[in-house]
Amino acid sequence: MQTITKYLALVVLGLSVQFINAQDSIPNGNNKDKIEVLKKLKEQIQNEERNFLKAEVEAINLRLGKRDISNAEAEILKKESAEKRALNIENRLAIIDNKIMLMERNDEGYRINNEEDLSRVGFSIGGNDDSFACVKINYKNKPKKYDLRTSSDFVLAFGLNNAIIAGEKLDDSPYKFGGSRFFEIGWAWKTRVFKESNFMRLKYGYSFQFNGLKPTDNQYFVQDGNQTTLETFPENLKKSKLTITNLVFPVHFEFGPSKKIEKDTYFRYSTDNQFKIGLGGYGGFNIGTRQKLKYELDGDRKKDKQKQSFNTSDLVYGLSGYIAFDEVALYVKYDLSPVFKDQAIKQNNISIGLRFDMD
Repeated sequence: MQTITKYLALVVLGLSVQFINAQDSIPNGNNKDKIEVLKKLKEQIQNEERNFLKAEVEAINLRLGKRDISNAEAEILKKESAEKRALNIENRLAIIDNKIMLMERNDEGYRINNEEDLSRVGFSIGGNDDSFACVKINYKNKPKKYDLRTSSDFVLAFGLNNAIIAGEKLDDSPYKFGGSRFFEIGWAWKTRVFKESNFMRLKYGYSFQFNGLKPTDNQYFVQDGNQTTLETFPENLKKSKLTITNLVFPVHFEFGPSKKIEKDTYFRYSTDNQFKIGLGGYGGFNIGTRQKLKYELDGDRKKDKQKQSFNTSDLVYGLSGYIAFDEVALYVKYDLSPVFKDQAIKQNNISIGLRFDMD
């Protein structure tokens, strides 16, 4: 997933740069207006580089306060950072000044490329007095925060689903083992619990869970008042499946080693290519229940979709955990809330499968 995302980003960037080059920059408006925009950009460049310097000095002071570096080393780093930012301002302003001089000595038809620091520019369609050729310049290289304790992941999980029924063995389940499956998609944030260690992380977020149950022996679900039972369908079923959709808010404590990456102006903890264990639970709401039936009647194919409660629990909660290496995990979740409320025989959903946490 990370590789695909990177390739897509490169394609978008390439197309954006081609778009800029195709426009050949600044084709609209008179030179006087364009020069005013460039002068404003000079002020933005100076303010930006000063803000970067301020952030770098703050990061150096944090390292000094933690005694990672000495006073002498801190002064050297501050001097190097100041010199770098001063040169950046000088070089970037020179580009702008050259453009201004080109515009001042040439007529309106003279075309120049908008090439001020393209490697660090993002593009969005829409024109105003801070844009060239209807392409707005959005600077993306903000100074990195020295200590970033919270990160986020896209969560995707899928696998086998079934139910544990009171008084019965799982082997005697009325639901197909291979055909009953679950799917989960969501977003999770991960926060380091301790300031000086990344061994424990708190992982929390939201997910949409789709739990499917496929009855065996040509059965389907029938709701009769506040009772939901399995009954034999009068025709030969090609498919019988109940899907319960929940919106849940998982919380896990994640444990495991990590690698500390230290730079001059920031540090990060990375759990890439590391083992992780997550233990926790979830709570949320049932947002939909649907039964799908496929069968033949008098030679015609029929498909019924029944959207009703089937007495499924409105509030859902349970326990979950995972054992992971890098982005891939073996994932288990178990509903403490019953599948169907107010039933004579209690059933609890259980799932096991693979989980992917991708940043």
